[in-house]
Amino acid sequence: MDFEKKLKNLETIVSKMESGELSLDDSLKNFESGVSIARECHEQLAKAEKKVQELVSVDAKGKATTKDFK
Repeated sequence: MDFEKKLKNLETIVSKMESGELSLDDSLKNFESGVSIARECHEQLAKAEKKVQELVSVDAKGKATTKDFK
């Protein structure tokens, strides 16, 4: 599942839990699922951050000079 779908799923879980209409058992299941999805999203963001580079300059030939984003 892509990041955006995971985030939407997490938002749906939060809405269900905030409604107060779930049983305790369903609340626990949704909580566990939400924690799992949140961890997956965090891992995806961490990987993406490592791939991001900061544009430092562009030379006369139009070639970009970059450095790792920190």
